[in-house]
Amino acid sequence: MVQGREERTVVSVVGMGGQGKTTLAKKVFDSKDIIGHFHFRVWITVSQSYDVEGLLRDMLLKIYKQIGDNPTQNFYQMDRGSLTAEVRKCLQKKRYVVVFDDVWNVHFWDDIEFAAIDSKNGSKIFITTRNMDVVVSCKKSSFIEMLELQPLTHEQSLELFNKKAFKFDYDGCCPTELIGTTNEIVKKCNGLPLAIVAIGGLLSTREKNVFEWQRFRENLNLELKTDSHLIGIKEILSLSYDDLPYYLKPCFLYFGVYPEDYEVKSKRVTRQWIAEGFVKEEKGMTLEEVAEGYLTELIHRSLVQVSSLRIDGKAKGCRVHDLIHDMILQKHEDFNFCKHISDDGQRSISEIVWRLSITTIDDALWECVDGSHVRSLFCFGNKEKSSSYFKGISKIRLLKVLDFEGFDFNNIPKNLGNFIHLKYLSIMMSISEVKVPKSIGMLHNLDTLVLRGPYYFELPKEIRKLRKLRHLIGTELSLIHLMYGIGEMKSLQTLRYVSLNIDGAAEVIKALGKLKLIRDLGLLNVPMEYGSIFSSSINEMLHLEKPRVNNITDYNYICLNLISPPTKLQKLILRGRIKEFP
Repeated sequence: MVQGREERTVVSVVGMGGQGKTTLAKKVFDSKDIIGHFHFRVWITVSQSYDVEGLLRDMLLKIYKQIGDNPTQNFYQMDRGSLTAEVRKCLQKKRYVVVFDDVWNVHFWDDIEFAAIDSKNGSKIFITTRNMDVVVSCKKSSFIEMLELQPLTHEQSLELFNKKAFKFDYDGCCPTELIGTTNEIVKKCNGLPLAIVAIGGLLSTREKNVFEWQRFRENLNLELKTDSHLIGIKEILSLSYDDLPYYLKPCFLYFGVYPEDYEVKSKRVTRQWIAEGFVKEEKGMTLEEVAEGYLTELIHRSLVQVSSLRIDGKAKGCRVHDLIHDMILQKHEDFNFCKHISDDGQRSISEIVWRLSITTIDDALWECVDGSHVRSLFCFGNKEKSSSYFKGISKIRLLKVLDFEGFDFNNIPKNLGNFIHLKYLSIMMSISEVKVPKSIGMLHNLDTLVLRGPYYFELPKEIRKLRKLRHLIGTELSLIHLMYGIGEMKSLQTLRYVSLNIDGAAEVIKALGKLKLIRDLGLLNVPMEYGSIFSSSINEMLHLEKPRVNNITDYNYICLNLISPPTKLQKLILRGRIKEFP
């Protein structure tokens, strides 16, 4: 802060609510180095709904106090232009640091930047925010230094917790008999300083015995809702939800349908948003691109954490903080957004339910649930189920989203086509060879079909009737009955992984060239003798971004000659023996 370039610089600290942004800023602001280096030090707390005139007056009052001056008689009648001019006059040729704490509005810098005159003397603007886009907006006209706060490690969390919980006894150290329970409580905080300090402070007043602490751990979610010392945690986190634009709120709440600490693939959740109707069309963009923008905004707002990255640096997997997840579940109850059923939780539901998230394997569950209004169903737990489980949900005819990726099935029921409103279907199979029933062709509204399993899925010719299908994804898809029909599925944007280890592979490869909208194509065992046909089809795919070829046999070379590769090509993945680079 006291070194660096002469030009005015914006120093930003970004992180989720409760991560210690204000604490860090205050520590820097009050340090001896800062006090001795700057002529003026001004601290401004920015509310979610601020007015620019109020901020400028606040700045001036604090500057006047430091120079021992008083505001003029017409101070409170001054308009924005006059206030801005007065701030600039006071700061002219002065080295200053101004902290704007807790900035929410992405247009904030546009409102305040002109008042913060740049006298080329090393002045600093310090901004704390939960929203990365606030920082981005400053880059237009200022030098930026950014610090993105990370969660505390488990060791750091324990050290902070012990200082708070045992500050009056045990010399700040956790007694041996409480170590196990303490670890579990701290783990729940997931490195969030606000939660660690609040919970540690509360437990400093409780009896230090195993029974008391275990009872607290078991009832922690209830304590967060009811204890006056802890309610503030949820309130601070809820501010980020309240600040979301209307179109992002249901997308954010959707992370609650997944279990706690669950990593969800970004494309999985964005495709489900699309199926739910949360994503609105924007000119010149696909729905997937709009949905990806929604996810990016949630990440920038520090509400969603990136857990893994793609090669291009975008989010591959993401999750939400445990306490954020708890807050979302409370919103689910408040808004009847989703009901949750588990082995040890609520089993009977009588009210209207729009979404169900299930982690139980009880076939009798459906006798206790009125599913007539359910639009989305999610099942988790990596448990094997028989096709009889489908019988229980056969009465749920209005389903739009059916995500069975958490259960392993040994068969796909033939009456699958009864769910005519389905837009998203994901199934995990436990057997090696699966024949997808012909009734799949009745799902005329289907947008995404995901088929996971240990080996291949044999697709029926009826699947070509799915003219709205845009994403067809499987561990290994056999098109033996669809050699010519695959070319009729003009809406496909994603198709992987298609096995070409079949008679008629040449016809399939030719038909693939008719998929003009395809962006993501994955093929298995492309016969090397059809290399020229394959290359010709690839060259026809004008929107292709990610072709993937996996030839696992030693004798089958990958032959690909891209004379005029698709202009939107981003990534080419080839696994196997390559005769020459394409």
